[in-house]
Amino acid sequence: MAVSLVKGGNVSLSKEAPGLSSVTVGLGWDVRKTDGAAFDLDASAFVLGDDEKVLSDAHFIFYNNKVTPDGSVTYGGDNRTGEGDGDDETIKIDFAKLPANVKKVVVAVTIYEGVERRQNFGSVSNAYARVINDADGKELARFDLSEDSSTNSALIFVELYRGAQGDIKVKAIGEGWQNGLAGLAGTMGVNLG
Repeated sequence: MAVSLVKGGNVSLSKEAPGLSSVTVGLGWDVRKTDGAAFDLDASAFVLGDDEKVLSDAHFIFYNNKVTPDGSVTYGGDNRTGEGDGDDETIKIDFAKLPANVKKVVVAVTIYEGVERRQNFGSVSNAYARVINDADGKELARFDLSEDSSTNSALIFVELYRGAQGDIKVKAIGEGWQNGLAGLAGTMGVNLG
């Protein structure tokens, strides 16, 4: 049975699955009835060092940069509609390959051109992030997002990190950004050029 997280809560995934080394973060959502304009939500990951900034621009993982240089974080593909059951997009994190200088991996979802199209998470329901053990496919933790990010077009879902004892942890964030992917990526130190 997966641990259900609340905003701000965290859990040691290593305690749930001793020997854990690789996880997949599955992200899902449904789009409510809208004016007919397509909603394209995209998962992304930021691999951050101690300064809370990406190690390099190559450590911003999304549909145009699917894997970190060391292969530790991988983007699992773009679902442009959110239709169908199950995870819409995935981010895989292999902690065995993750360099020691990584403080955390932040997983976010943004609405493609959400600011320009005036689209936000107020039109999205049933959004969640779940962490799956790659070794056996079991769901370890799940965070169902509340509806309080209605004006935002970018949302940090969860962050994964190593705890003091080296155990792998996940924290539920649920923090929104009104200025979309550009604002979020800029805050994380990505040079958008």
